[in-house]
Amino acid sequence: MTVVVPQNRQITCIGEAMVEFAPAAAAGDYRMGFAGDTLNTAWYLRRALPKAWAVEYLTAVGQDAVSERMVQFFADAGVGTRHIARVPGRTVGLYLIELKDGERSFAYWRGQSAARLLAEDTAGLTAGLADAGVVYLSGITLAILEGAGRENLYAAMAAARAAGARVVFDPNLRPRLWTDEATMCRVVMEAAALSDIVLPSHEDEATFFGDADVKATADRYAEVGAGLVIVKNGGDEMLTREGDVYDTHAPEVVGQIVDTTAAGDSFNAGFLSAWLAGGDVAASVRAGAKMAAQVIGRRGALCEIVV
Repeated sequence: MTVVVPQNRQITCIGEAMVEFAPAAAAGDYRMGFAGDTLNTAWYLRRALPKAWAVEYLTAVGQDAVSERMVQFFADAGVGTRHIARVPGRTVGLYLIELKDGERSFAYWRGQSAARLLAEDTAGLTAGLADAGVVYLSGITLAILEGAGRENLYAAMAAARAAGARVVFDPNLRPRLWTDEATMCRVVMEAAALSDIVLPSHEDEATFFGDADVKATADRYAEVGAGLVIVKNGGDEMLTREGDVYDTHAPEVVGQIVDTTAAGDSFNAGFLSAWLAGGDVAASVRAGAKMAAQVIGRRGALCEIVV
């Protein structure tokens, strides 16, 4: 089954944006910014997509100064803010990055994050996806939701898809966000079954699903209904499966790895921007790899790139 680019030229990204403290050039110094996996993808999409495409971000923030500063950051980046809810008594989450030899580790503070309630208002959620040609979310989006939020989001995804939207899902497996690994794996596969394109990372999938190779990862997601699966594979060969057709893709050569933060998020943006602009899968994978190679050569989740 070939996944066709939708006619409606709007991509709505769903998830949690956070305050980011990333290492600066001087030891012990940190730079404040805003980031988060689906926000990172939205930010890079806006830089890479033709202007005819709108990029919207659907989330919830507080009513405090840092929340308003975050929303202004979205607007300044050209990312739409029409579907951002303000939640009294909540704020936005925060994380701090530590780097060692280009690899990152994180410390999080997100207990009062308003984004945990982004799917509580079913009418607002449905309205937020009603005009989307593409809906983009991740496993982190699903992990943070409270109450009935996950089921509400499933229903909204299904409705958007029935109306003609394409659902794009990055499993982004982060076990610390889940009550247990079994729940994480179950929910990820539930979301994949509601998705047209799935963008897993093989290393994580092998760890938590036991996949023997990239083909096993691609097959598992295809078997629940994904029409196109792109298996990212770090610095090794990637695999795509579109319907029953497989293809392999060489990684981009990277001179120096400075910071791997947002490597997968930027790959997703590069791939989607090329695919939505009419590129075939192979060319779009190359575009994703080239964007990710630029990003990991710089510090922080969000950095200026050449498109």
